[in-house]
Amino acid sequence: MSQIAVVIGASRGIGFELSKQLAERGWGVIGTVRGPNPRLEALGVRVEANVDVRNEDAIYGLGHKLKREGVGIDLLVANAGILVPDHLDELDVEALRAQFEVNALGPLRMVHSLAPCLVSGAKVGLMTSRMGSIGDNSSGGYYGYRMSKAALNAAGVSLAKDLAHRDIAVAILHPGFVRTGMTAGHGQLEPSESARMLLDRLDGLNAGNSGTFWHANGDVLPW
Repeated sequence: MSQIAVVIGASRGIGFELSKQLAERGWGVIGTVRGPNPRLEALGVRVEANVDVRNEDAIYGLGHKLKREGVGIDLLVANAGILVPDHLDELDVEALRAQFEVNALGPLRMVHSLAPCLVSGAKVGLMTSRMGSIGDNSSGGYYGYRMSKAALNAAGVSLAKDLAHRDIAVAILHPGFVRTGMTAGHGQLEPSESARMLLDRLDGLNAGNSGTFWHANGDVLPW
């Protein structure tokens, strides 16, 4: 029986590539999206549409559905995220709240919803950003994005500790500077390259290194 991966935010970019590469490995992949996605379906991915990480009913509805079906999850990757550029002179507090909702609360609630389906020995990958590092902040700005990703990093460490008794390990992952819609096509890596390195990190994830903040290339990042 193939291993099962759930990729939250699988419609494009890194999430799509993670789903594609996992499917190519022979995994059963469930990808969540906010709307129909024929490209994912063509890969043999089971698409769960209308799953918005800001919507509590959608989050817990997915958890109840998979639990009812008896789905055992071997890998859960929380990839959905948004970036709204901001600076101190023009601070948009509503945009800041939206980033917290998607980037920090969304992944935490999704892990909470799907935790009953995670099998012993499962792995969880949280897609964060180096911009969530306090020690690595050399340029300022991006308050909503930096703060929400720092909050996700903190949640990831707590999840690593709270899930350890079930032999579930958690990786806190920076994908690199990737050419996606979020970066307006700028970056140093194609989504396929980033996804390959991220899967390498998840392959090497275990109880001994759970809770580590990694760059996709394997470097350990400062908090």
